Amino acid sequence: MSSFSLHGVAVSQGITIGKAHLISNALLEVAHYQLPKKRIAAEVKRFTEAIDTVKQDLETIRQELPLLGDLGAFINTHLAILSDKSFLDGAKKMIRQEQCNAEWAIKLQLDNIIEQFDAFTDEYLRERKQDIIQVVERVIKALLGHPNAQLSDGVKKSNDKDIILVAHDISPADAIQFKKNQFSGFITDVGGVTSHTAILARSLNIPSIVALKKARDLISEGEIIIVDGSQGVVIVNPSKEILQQYTLRQRQWELEQQKLLLIKSTVSKTIDGTPIALFANIESPEGMDAIHASGATGIGLFRTEFLFMNRVEPPDEEEQFVAYKTVAQAMKKAPVIIRTLDLGADKQVNLHNIETSNTALGLRAVRLCLTEPHIFHTQFRALLRASHYGNIKILIPMLTSLAELRQTKLLLAHAKQSLEKENIPFNNNIELGGMIEVPAAAINANAFARELDFLSIGTNDLTQYTLAVDRTDSTVAHLYNSLHPSVLHLIAHTIMAGAKFDKTVSVCGEMAGDMQLTKLLLGMGLRQFSMHPSQVLSVKQKILQSNLNKITKAVNRILKMEDVAKTELHVNKLNH
Repeated sequence: MSSFSLHGVAVSQGITIGKAHLISNALLEVAHYQLPKKRIAAEVKRFTEAIDTVKQDLETIRQELPLLGDLGAFINTHLAILSDKSFLDGAKKMIRQEQCNAEWAIKLQLDNIIEQFDAFTDEYLRERKQDIIQVVERVIKALLGHPNAQLSDGVKKSNDKDIILVAHDISPADAIQFKKNQFSGFITDVGGVTSHTAILARSLNIPSIVALKKARDLISEGEIIIVDGSQGVVIVNPSKEILQQYTLRQRQWELEQQKLLLIKSTVSKTIDGTPIALFANIESPEGMDAIHASGATGIGLFRTEFLFMNRVEPPDEEEQFVAYKTVAQAMKKAPVIIRTLDLGADKQVNLHNIETSNTALGLRAVRLCLTEPHIFHTQFRALLRASHYGNIKILIPMLTSLAELRQTKLLLAHAKQSLEKENIPFNNNIELGGMIEVPAAAINANAFARELDFLSIGTNDLTQYTLAVDRTDSTVAHLYNSLHPSVLHLIAHTIMAGAKFDKTVSVCGEMAGDMQLTKLLLGMGLRQFSMHPSQVLSVKQKILQSNLNKITKAVNRILKMEDVAKTELHVNKLNH
């Protein structure tokens, strides 16, 4: 067997070595055939029964297995999709109109939905289509008579604990059930850094790589593979020498992870004694276990989009209040920064018949909420009510102008007034912050720092908008680089603006969790980081090894550089 390597997107660090186990893809097995009219009613009934089977299967998983934070949230999302009337009615309509089999009808329904999701320019939203795909796959498998086919007997019967799953994609339900057996990592053809497959990988804390494109086709069952989740490399059928080398590296990695646990309760500060706040990002209240396990001392970014997605109607005030209150109480008096709705052209937008041809530069985030003030009003009331139970701060995404900020403040004041009239308690001094993620806001950071209580830099979007590069577009993804001098200047300028007006500035994008960039950000003056919980200890270790007196001068020299390659070289030197 010849050896070869594949390169993808690393989403969960670490090294694992094991035997490949291939997961089938139900979408490839769909047949299409016409039905006589007299069989249509029976076909609709068959479809409904398959939906019920899958719902029951997911309910069983939810009840019988201890869910792991985000995994539980994903199961709930899949159940919500299976209860979506428009989704179900659409498939039934296909069966009746096309006089086709149920498998083909739901496949057509899926194609329509995927087309809508692919139109999103927001990477995070675009990745949510995988929830729909995975639900449809389960339904198709139920229709084909093997609802749990992905829970392959090969894994169930295996006593080999070093199994690595190779799939086109992996659903949350399958990941939970696979976890009952032994598997040490997974690799998939699709996905990105914000895909739920990536989130799952980080939740399980196992080496994983996504976006390998053809791994499912190129790798055979039982082949020995090495997954280097730090470099995004998969080596298939490695030579004896390579295998020995990676076995040693795997052991070193495991020892390093054990050592990291020793600093969990260590105070986060640099060698010269400067305290650094390490917060974690969260997708839903179910992620609190990961927050506590990480040693993070606050939540720097609670994305509220999960509450709004994959449903016909947006969550009402009470549902939002319960979610925010749950997190606030769980964190006691620690800061909980909750970002208001950051959606573009999602289902909710469609519900309100709002159309936009370019969501990245169009109606999204705060722009959408200002256009639909009832959304803002409901969310503000829920946030304010929850603020009575903890240390909640409100974060506004994608601010571009002071006019937007002032409109937002008026709506927040209106929400406060409505609660006062009803004698509902809330924190009247709740802090209001803004995300700096477009160049216009970064350049005008002084004005935003003056009018806000804190700033948070969203480095993913800031890089994308500054360089005019959609990093999910494979044709230009190589041009996406957060170390571009222009991006670094905007980040540094924003941090300085915060210092000038004595306002806290944090980074909550991918850069915050990249320990190779920790010293760079510290040298710029950053004192608060927020990242995925699994990255907190690695970044803390870097902070504990940093001496601001030494790195600040080096970073100032880096900020004067005009060439990307030279900048990258000197950023690497910071870590040696």
